[in-house]
Amino acid sequence: MTELTLVLCIVGAVVVSSFLSRFIPKISTPLVQIVLGAAAAQLPFFPDVTLDPELFMVLFIAPLLYLEARSIDKTTLLKNLKLSLSLAIGLAIATMVAVGYVTHAAWPAVPLAAAFALGAALGPTDAVAVTSLSHEATLSERQRGILEGESLFNDASGIVGFQFSILAAITGTFSVGAAAEEFAVSFFGGALLGLVLGIIANWLFGLMRSFGWETTTSRILMELFLPFLLYLGAEAIGVSGILAVVAAGLIAQYDRSGVGPNVARTNIVSSSVWAVLSFALNGSVFIILGMMLPDVLGTTWADPTESNTMLLGIIVLVSTVVVVMRFVWVAAMLRIARDQRTGRRRRMTPERWRSAAIMTFGGPKGTITLSLMFTIPYTIAAGADFPMRDELIFVAAGVIIVTLLLANFLLPLLAPTHLHGTKEMDDITVEVLRQTVEELAHRVTPENRRAVLAVIDSYTKRITRLKHRIGSADPQGFEALQIEALQWEKDFLKQRIIDLKNEEPATPAATHQRDLHIEACERMLDQLMTTLRHATAGSRNSQAVSQIRGRFRALQRRASLFARRVYGKILRTTPLMSEDEIYAAVRGTQLEAIHVVIGKLYEQMHAGTYNTEDCSALILDYQRAEASLRNRPNMERSAETINEVEDVKRDSYAIELGIIQDLFEDGRINRAQLRQLRRNVYVMQVDADSGV
Repeated sequence: MTELTLVLCIVGAVVVSSFLSRFIPKISTPLVQIVLGAAAAQLPFFPDVTLDPELFMVLFIAPLLYLEARSIDKTTLLKNLKLSLSLAIGLAIATMVAVGYVTHAAWPAVPLAAAFALGAALGPTDAVAVTSLSHEATLSERQRGILEGESLFNDASGIVGFQFSILAAITGTFSVGAAAEEFAVSFFGGALLGLVLGIIANWLFGLMRSFGWETTTSRILMELFLPFLLYLGAEAIGVSGILAVVAAGLIAQYDRSGVGPNVARTNIVSSSVWAVLSFALNGSVFIILGMMLPDVLGTTWADPTESNTMLLGIIVLVSTVVVVMRFVWVAAMLRIARDQRTGRRRRMTPERWRSAAIMTFGGPKGTITLSLMFTIPYTIAAGADFPMRDELIFVAAGVIIVTLLLANFLLPLLAPTHLHGTKEMDDITVEVLRQTVEELAHRVTPENRRAVLAVIDSYTKRITRLKHRIGSADPQGFEALQIEALQWEKDFLKQRIIDLKNEEPATPAATHQRDLHIEACERMLDQLMTTLRHATAGSRNSQAVSQIRGRFRALQRRASLFARRVYGKILRTTPLMSEDEIYAAVRGTQLEAIHVVIGKLYEQMHAGTYNTEDCSALILDYQRAEASLRNRPNMERSAETINEVEDVKRDSYAIELGIIQDLFEDGRINRAQLRQLRRNVYVMQVDADSGV
């Protein structure tokens, strides 16, 4: 139960972090999750469980790296493979050596081999952090490709270097030849095993599909099972499990390019499952990192035998070495690399120096580093304690925090997110949705009115959400339309009174009915004029605005109250009129007024005087008021209405696709925007069809 409680607490913390990140957009989600994990670990009900680093690698890192490899742009990776491998292998080894010598020189109490182990653990960048931080800044396709490629391959070099450094620290001996040989076996053996198993997996999945054995459930379960099998199998035969997972992820396709409804449905389900799993695992990694940090930092910080000033100084020194080494290596790499078009080396311009800085701070350290440090043994071969174990873990944790903070605050400054493209895309989407609503409004008939209005309501809410996101919402425009609708009601009631007074009833009963309706119209007009006077005289104060909004949120309630008031007043002056007659007159007149206003709103929607979404929102308000005044449940038509709504939804998606195509042919959107807009509609179509 302790382990289960821990898992539930971690998942709960991930969910909370997704909400908190919305309120603090300047802080990257990984940092939010680390802080949340550190805070959650201090709660009394949070289980105190030590997670085995090897188990952590299997459960979290293996599937995440597999997913990153499977989803990475293969073309971009191949273009930048040399640069990625240079960082993944060359820079990792250089960092290990530089950190080792500097740490040993500044802190002689740390043996050189143990210092090398620290440097090796600080070599790998965190693939999860790289992916998360890429959303916080605008990286070029090349920069993102290099960083993602590096994060996929540098774990193997860091792990092998760490293992040999630890072996040297334990035994006191080190062989360069043996280390190089084992590194080659681990690196290339893992990659080769992953490629072979990836090809076999492709063949196996294709064979199952050709025989008709494949189901969506079996396919997804086999996909989820594969990275764990690859990692454990590779580690069992002595090669890099990380590289085996990465290589298999790069080559595994599972015949996703096949044609047919079953293929499409399976691919969609697979993408959805992996998206949810990726979010959960990503968040869990940083929550767990946050859980580990308090104990790691607190134990060493509270040790009276250690100088906290010395520890902080070493953290700053090692962080500086790591960052400077990375910057120098990246800058040299950019200077040596040849232009892909001309084949010539290019000079370092200010823009290229900025690119070097982006790739420097875009490679923070993370969970791989801390997981490796936790595998440091407690004793050496002679039986003595491993020298400075806790202090080394403390320094590694400090460097992780420093690099994550640098990435969070400097990366957005060096590569600020371009909001213009997002806003432009949102504006285009709003235009598409508006035109779709207008086309749906043209198709309203008495038979399909309820269903079409329900679909229009969903489109209106989508438009409103987008407009709030891009900051173009216009509440004043909606309030002006509300006041205009009240004026239409007033004009209708005045004309209705005139028409009734001009009538010449032939019988006493007809005269009674005419007087009843005149009285009802006059009372309704009195209340309406009071509302309009408040609105026009105090349009700037919130009370007037609240009165207007309140009228449209509770029309049915006021109609009932108004009926009682009318009854009370008329009963004193016209005792021959009964309560039922008065209520019926008020309700009937109100329904007629609602129909008139809805008709005028449709006219305004087509004329373009007011925003389409404002017109459709107000139509829905009046529609709800009409349903409340009629006071009939219509339960017998509920199933039929639901089916009608689904049919209208499908029609609306076809309309939306047509509008998108028209915008593209008119040159108002480019091909990339066309694909993105279409993709969104296709997803909704699949969702609608899946409910059939």
